[in-house]
Amino acid sequence: MDLDQALLRWLLDTDPALRWQVERDLADLPAEIWNVTRSRMATEGFGARLLGHQDPDGQWAGGAFFPKDFDFSGPEAADDAGQPWTATTWSLNTLRDWGLDASVLAGTADLLAANSRWEYEDRAYWGGEVDCCINAYTLANGAWLGADVSGIAQWFVDHRLADGGYNCEWVNGSTRSSFHSTLNGLKGLLSYETAAGADDSLRAARRAGEEYLLDRRLLRRLSDGEPVAPWVDHFAYPFRWFYSALKAVDYFREASLHDQTSPDPRLADAIAAIRAARRPDGTWLQERRHPGRVWFEIDVPPGEPSPWLTFYATRVLGWWDAS
Repeated sequence: MDLDQALLRWLLDTDPALRWQVERDLADLPAEIWNVTRSRMATEGFGARLLGHQDPDGQWAGGAFFPKDFDFSGPEAADDAGQPWTATTWSLNTLRDWGLDASVLAGTADLLAANSRWEYEDRAYWGGEVDCCINAYTLANGAWLGADVSGIAQWFVDHRLADGGYNCEWVNGSTRSSFHSTLNGLKGLLSYETAAGADDSLRAARRAGEEYLLDRRLLRRLSDGEPVAPWVDHFAYPFRWFYSALKAVDYFREASLHDQTSPDPRLADAIAAIRAARRPDGTWLQERRHPGRVWFEIDVPPGEPSPWLTFYATRVLGWWDAS
C-alpha cells in the first residue's frame, strides 16, 4: 500500500498487538517478519499484560461477562457508568481481535467449560446466553479456542428477525433489528465460518444480516433515509459492542476477502464518512472512550490522534480504493 512514510513509521512505533497488523496490511512486509512480531504479544506489551490477568480457573476478573465483584444494584450499574470491560468474554474478545495465536491459551476452553457460568440463569459458558451480542462473542471465541459452539451457530439461524438482522432486545419482544446487534452477530458468524466452516443456513443468515446493513448504506434508517444516530460516524477504539461506520466497513472488508468478492457499491456513503474524518496529517482522532472499568488503557485519550483508528481507517480506505 502506498502510504506516507512518516505516518507508517508512527504506526510501526506501537505495541506488537498493533504493529504486526501494520506490518502485514499496510507495510506489506513478508510473513516471516510480521509473524515474529505477532508472536511477541504472548510475552510483551498489551498481550502479555492482559494474559497476566487471567485467573487460574481460566476466567478473567472471576466472571463470564461481568467481574465477580460487580454490584448489579450499585453505582457501577448506572446507565452512564459504562459496562465493565475486564471479565472473561471481553478479555477473550480483545486477545482474539489482536490476533493472538490460540495455542497461547491452550486449555482455556476446557477450564471455562468447567468453571465459568453466565450471570444470566447460571448457564454453561460454551452453551451461550440469550443476548445475541454475547452469543456472537462466544461463537467467535469458541471457534478460535476450539470449543464446540455449534449450538450457538444454530441459535443465530433460529433467532434471525424477519428484517434479516438481530436485536439483543428480542427477548423483551423487539421485532426490529439493531445496527449494533446485527453487526456483532455478523462478526461472530464470519469468525465461526472462517474457523469451522458453515452450511447453507449459516451462510444465508450472514447474507441476510449483511443485506440489512447494506440496504441502509450502513448509516441510515430505511424509513426516511436519515442518519440512524450520531454514533454512526463517531469513532472510538476499542470498538467494544458499539456500532460505527468504521467498524462496519472493517467487517465488510473482511467478509469480502473471505468470500473473494468485490466491495459492495452500497458501502460508498460509509467510506465517504470515514474519509471525511481523516485529518490533513493522515490520522484519525479518538473521539471518545467508552466508559467502564478496564485492566489498562489501550489507546489515546479523546481528542488525540489514535494509532488504532488510523490503522483501521487507512486499511479500509486502501482496500476500497484498490478495488
